[in-house]
This record gives sequence, structure tokens and C-alpha cells, in this order.
Amino acid sequence: MLPVNLRSYEALAAERLPRMVYDYYAGGANDEILLRESRSAWDEIRVRYRVLRDVSQRSLATTVGGHQLEWPVIVAPMAFQQMATPEGEVATARASAAAGSGMILSTLSNRTIESVRAASTGLLWFQLYVYRDRGVTAELVRRAERAGCTALVLTVDTPLLGRRERDVLNGFHVPAEFEAPNLGVDMRGTLASQHGAASALAQFIADYWDAGIAWRDLAWLRALTSLPIYVKGIVRGDDAMLALEHGAAGVIVSNHGGRQLDTALPTARALPEVADAMGGRGVLLVDGGIRRGTDVLKALAMGAQAVLLGRPLLWGLAVNGEAGARHVLQLLRDELDLAFALAGVCSPAEATRDLLA
Repeated sequence: MLPVNLRSYEALAAERLPRMVYDYYAGGANDEILLRESRSAWDEIRVRYRVLRDVSQRSLATTVGGHQLEWPVIVAPMAFQQMATPEGEVATARASAAAGSGMILSTLSNRTIESVRAASTGLLWFQLYVYRDRGVTAELVRRAERAGCTALVLTVDTPLLGRRERDVLNGFHVPAEFEAPNLGVDMRGTLASQHGAASALAQFIADYWDAGIAWRDLAWLRALTSLPIYVKGIVRGDDAMLALEHGAAGVIVSNHGGRQLDTALPTARALPEVADAMGGRGVLLVDGGIRRGTDVLKALAMGAQAVLLGRPLLWGLAVNGEAGARHVLQLLRDELDLAFALAGVCSPAEATRDLLA
């Protein structure tokens, strides 16, 4: 029998994945308080549903940054997906396109930008980090452009890697058979080795990524490319406005899945402030703890144009590859459609803040 919800996919994936891999995907920073609250914060919001609104005809379709999507969900950037299934990010690209969605490809992916683009005609954006060597960053931008990515997602909440104690205890490293071909540098000497008190990923980031990244770097990146840039890792209204002022086309409210600063603000609580500050200017997306169709409804009502879905796709890949990822997306899409109907909503535009209590 197929799993009936996203939570049940995680339970099955936990049985199938090696402990080090499951903990890397599932874990958060320090005591994992934010990891838990990122989920519970959505549960705490109540829906003031409408009645007698004729919901016999509904559409989940929306437009994000000029892209037509069949429903307001995009797959979040997630690293090392071949640890879940041999096809890795190629399977995710196919699944997300088949679901009428799209994906953001992680810098730390196991499959090349080019192979992921070739696997799907769906939306494909490239997640970017800023390296100490700006030449490496610039070449990654050019490569993403050549491959046909239609936006860059600049992740700004990782000047250093958060302390993920599961990874420390497991000596997390990328198994030697997996590559990371989009890093722009050779990762084999660092990511594939164990480093005692630190995970291999934490050591790699300390060695290569720039902890001195600042708003000037967003302006530099804006001058480098014609692609729209979405800044991921925003939890404050003032930072959202600074992102727009420095050339961003929008922001993604995100706390990196609870993997960076523990006890930070859950995105469900941060989103209204950011939406109010932006006032409809630019693209606004949100991730973190989305597990139910009602979560997506609530995010839209707060002002997001779409949400990013993360870990559940990994659980689907681990359970049944591309087909598992497609089923995860279908489950959530069906839940969202039902939530629309029961809340008296016929389209994303009708999901307004008066629905929430």
C-alpha cells in the first residue's frame, strides 16, 4: 500500500537509508528546536474558512517570476540527492516537471546542471553561494545561464555551516562514489573525507565559501547577469527591502530548514512581516516545514506566491525513486485542492489573509 501522506514517506525512508544519510537529510542545528518549530508553527495557525462560495470549479495555477505553474509549489534546493536514489537530481527534475511544478538545483547537487536541464522542460533555477574566489562564482553564473536556468537563488544564511550534531556524531562525508560537479572546485579531497570533530561539509564551507558576503555582493552579482536573482534566507522585513534595493527580483523566506541558527524564527511567523514590508513588490516565496496542503494555503494567505517543498521529496526518492517523488507531489497537490474547496477558495488569488486566525 502506498503511503497516504508525506509523514509516512519519511518513516519509510528512515528504514531504508543508511543512518548517516538519513540524519544528514533529516537533521537540524544544535538541539533542533527550530527544526521542530518550523513544522509546529504552521499547525498553530487556524483557518477561518468561508462557506457557500461555489467551489465546484477550482484552479491551483499561478505565475511565479513569469513562469506558469500548475500549482504553487516548487522543489527546494537540496544537496546530494544521489544518496537517496541513483538518478539523484535528474529524478527530481522529471518528477517536478510531471507534477506541473519545477525545482531549484542545489550547488551541492550530484548531477550536473546540464544533465538536470536536459531531463526536464519544467522550471529550473540554480542555487548559488558566494565563494572567496569571485571568479569561481562568476563562472558558475555563466554556466547556469548557458545551461538554460532561468533564475539564480542566492542563499545568504550560510556564511558558515550551522553545527549539526547528528553530522558530527556520524562523521558525515559524501561517499566516494558520488561527485559534486557544480561546485566549481574539486570537492573530493574535503567532502569525501572525515574530519574528526567537524563534518566534511562544514570543513568544505569554511575553506571555500566567503563568510564576508555582504549586500555589496548582491549588487556585484546583479551587474554580472541578466537572470533574476532571488535571495534565500530572509526572515526580516528590513532585510527583504534591502534585497530589493540591491537588485533582487524577490526573496525566499527561509531559515535553511532549521539547519543553521537554532531557535531562530520559524518561517510561518516571519512571512507576514516580510510580506507587509514588500507590499507586493517582487516575488515572495517561503519554505520550512511545509508538509500539508493546508500549510500551502496558509502561506498563500500570508502573501507568498508559492512555497518550496524540501525534505519530503528526498523521502519519496529514497522510497521509490522518481515515482516516489512524483507521488509525494501528487499527495500534496491533492491536499491543497481539497483545502481550497473546504476553505471556500477557488484560486490562489482568493487565498487572502482574512482566512487566517
